Amino acid sequence: MSLPTVETARAAMLSVVGTLPAESVSLIEADGRWLVEPVVALRDQPPFDASAMDGWAVRTIDLGAGPLGIVGESAAGRGRDVPLEPGEAVRIFTGAPLPPGADRVVIQEEASRDGDHLTVPASADAPAWVRPRGADYRNGARLLEAGLRLNPWRVALAASAGRPEVLCARRPRVAILAGGDEVVEPGTPAGPYQIHDAAGPGVALVARRAGAEVRRLPLVGDTMDSIAEGLGHTDADLIVTIGGASVGDHDLLKPAARSLGATLLVEGVAMRPGKPVWFATLPDGRLLLGLPGNPVSALVCAELFLVPLLAAMQGGGGEPAFRPMTLTEALPANGPRDHYMRAVIVRDEDGRATIRALPDQDSSMVTVLAGADALLRRPPHAPALAAGDPVPVAVLDV
Repeated sequence: MSLPTVETARAAMLSVVGTLPAESVSLIEADGRWLVEPVVALRDQPPFDASAMDGWAVRTIDLGAGPLGIVGESAAGRGRDVPLEPGEAVRIFTGAPLPPGADRVVIQEEASRDGDHLTVPASADAPAWVRPRGADYRNGARLLEAGLRLNPWRVALAASAGRPEVLCARRPRVAILAGGDEVVEPGTPAGPYQIHDAAGPGVALVARRAGAEVRRLPLVGDTMDSIAEGLGHTDADLIVTIGGASVGDHDLLKPAARSLGATLLVEGVAMRPGKPVWFATLPDGRLLLGLPGNPVSALVCAELFLVPLLAAMQGGGGEPAFRPMTLTEALPANGPRDHYMRAVIVRDEDGRATIRALPDQDSSMVTVLAGADALLRRPPHAPALAAGDPVPVAVLDV
């Protein structure tokens, strides 16, 4: 059977994913959430002509006309509504509204005060030091579009518009089901032929960083009954299974899923690491993403498949962004499958970034994965490359 490419497999997965119901989220809880409706300005920002500096609010026509009479003060939050008359000046501070009639600010270093009188330079070519009303945005402007993922800067923009809450998709509920007779929980004594579960905690954190509410289920053994029990009684939008996804006698996850009526949409991907990745839907609408049991393979595939799935469930897009970077060292020709190599970004003394593939790409090497901050993609049958050649790279959220 010919296996699909990463892009084809991901598209098949995303084809059955819809945005989860929306809910109002307070700004303080909105970091990392996806908007499902735009944020629209309800007034101009700033809502008045504002001073950009500490100084004096004056009329340009009065520059060089002799000393001006100081008639008051305008401070942030305490504006002066009395119109400025010819020959008058008002003390003004940064962020304060210009009084009616004033059209510029003379910074305090360029004016000379003598009691209640002010002498200002005659040049009208100096900066006006005024932030015009609506300079940042106008009433009715769409400040943030649906589908954007919020961060502190975007939350600050929503707050500037007076929004105490934003409408976001509900967080996906994700259950992590790992297992195999050879796997035990960290902190539990391991037998002579057992290993501690490294993939489960790692994948759980990938899902959490991608916006999900994550629950790790108890480890299951290599029996159809225990696996079917774990899958059948899990309340989640997406169940992520780890291990048991290959074709050995003890790889029972896909048969267990089929026993529950699952429809398999992906049964392997032409990639390394991660060829055994699979994806299915259950009759009740729950989704199943099967990741390899190898921790390196599981985490690489979580970046390529789990993160985009969770983004789509929240109304956003999360496909990994690959951009060209220059190799620091030569690479040999690639084999017949997409290869996602663990790599590190190297910066020279001028800050220019290049990429170096880590030397040991064995998918059992968790230490290599822990030292990586990027995935370097090698297409099928890619030719050998020399140092200085460009390669596509996705930067990891590390």
